Amino acid sequence: MTINEKQDEVIAMFEDFTDWMDKYQMLIDLGNDLDVLDDRYKTEQNLIDGCQSRVWLQCDEREGRLYFTADSDALIVKGIIALLIRVISGFRPQEILDADLYFIERIGLREHLSPTRSNGLLAMVRQVKAYALAYKAKGM
Repeated sequence: MTINEKQDEVIAMFEDFTDWMDKYQMLIDLGNDLDVLDDRYKTEQNLIDGCQSRVWLQCDEREGRLYFTADSDALIVKGIIALLIRVISGFRPQEILDADLYFIERIGLREHLSPTRSNGLLAMVRQVKAYALAYKAKGM
């Protein structure tokens, strides 16, 4: 499955709901379904700068692909990072760098977030791309 196919799945999930309260609940549920991030990864180094809430993002490389795990102390933010991970985890660095993450606009996420959460979402995307760039530089 490609990143775009994963994005299309996310868009389809959100199309099932017309009320944004239901969409927020789905985000919370996605966050609750995240694998638990080991406490050893909840470090300053893994905190995403630019998020009002505390968000930790861990990236691991296996066989040339990047796998992300994350956690947050805020329910909706945890759902947002879960959604991002769902789309980009398991791909090669160049695929992540080349990805146009159109699902964010298509599901209306950015327009329904507060300015601080919207800035946090951009910071999450920047951090994911920074990990991909760093691993690409290592020759992955």
